[in-house]
Amino acid sequence: MRFILKLIIMTVAILLVAYFFPGILQIKGVGTAVIAALVLAVINAVLRPIMIVLTLPISLLTLGLFTFVVNALMLWLVTALVPGFSVSGFLGALLSSILISLISTVLSAVVK
Repeated sequence: MRFILKLIIMTVAILLVAYFFPGILQIKGVGTAVIAALVLAVINAVLRPIMIVLTLPISLLTLGLFTFVVNALMLWLVTALVPGFSVSGFLGALLSSILISLISTVLSAVVK
């Protein structure tokens, strides 16, 4: 049940970013947003921890700001795997990942 709630929150966050910032994040529909949220959840669970450990020296030098780059790379990977879901370059992925994280955090706090 908790996973489904997190998936719904992530889907809503993706839809809100795509709706309010159509220049940086494009999505074809709600079904694509659900698939993108599911793929993003799997990538964040499997690949993101490995990337965080591998980039630990850079993260320490940048005082943790490099994790934003790792998040953007994870979102960019989702755009390569999900048809109908795209971002406009790396800067678009970086901005989208920050906005999705912020919206997800706010929505999670409201739901709890």
